[in-house]
Amino acid sequence: MERGLPPLEKESSETIFVWPDLVYIEFLSAILVGVILTLWSIELKAPLEQPASPFKAPNPSKAPWYFLGLQEMLVYFDPWLAGVVFPSLIISGLISIPYMDTNPRGSGYYSFKQRRMSITIYLFGFLFLWVTLIMLGTFFRGPNWNFFGPYEFWDVHKVEPLVNINLSEIIYVKLLHTGMPAHWLPREIWGLLLVGFYLFALPPILQKTVLKKFYAEMGFVRYNVFMMHFLMMMMLPLKMICRWMFNLKYFVAVTEFFFNI
Repeated sequence: MERGLPPLEKESSETIFVWPDLVYIEFLSAILVGVILTLWSIELKAPLEQPASPFKAPNPSKAPWYFLGLQEMLVYFDPWLAGVVFPSLIISGLISIPYMDTNPRGSGYYSFKQRRMSITIYLFGFLFLWVTLIMLGTFFRGPNWNFFGPYEFWDVHKVEPLVNINLSEIIYVKLLHTGMPAHWLPREIWGLLLVGFYLFALPPILQKTVLKKFYAEMGFVRYNVFMMHFLMMMMLPLKMICRWMFNLKYFVAVTEFFFNI
């Protein structure tokens, strides 16, 4: 396209028939996938068991594979975030992609060079976050939702020695060596300030500095809609890293009102 040439579809006048050329390839692909699934189903032990009972739940109790990403997010966030807010933002983010795209080039053909940021962010959210969470929940989560290696024995009595703590406990107990405040506001003020800075102060700061050109191209509304979805998406890997490295449970833990982030 940079050399002024038309798309590849217009350069070739040769036509390929749907039948039998395309259908033949699709039929062979379906047979190959069917053989792989058949062999996998023979190897995978999934026997038919007795009817479900409300008095006995299997351990581990897993959702269908396409919901395991949401179930894995429950390890790091409360249900109101992992089960309501994040899925809603996924849907609204996918809907808003065409309305946030201001690039007039690249219409009608695929071009990574003219859609670097859009394609990279989408692939990061889909492959690194969503698909990775599904793989974690499918292959690495066992009884009591503990983490197990690929060939590690699923021990029901496995005990994890890690103790998760909140940000307020890190600040008041570990750093200041004082007791926890009784009231929720002084106790969680540091977490509220951190989350508030991340969601509301960081976008204007980036707008004035490294994203100045991006803001000029997007405009006020598109920029803020984009930043809201992007920062909420990045909150998931940030929370996962904090959990793995510092055993951090919540940035904000207002248990009095069931408000935890």
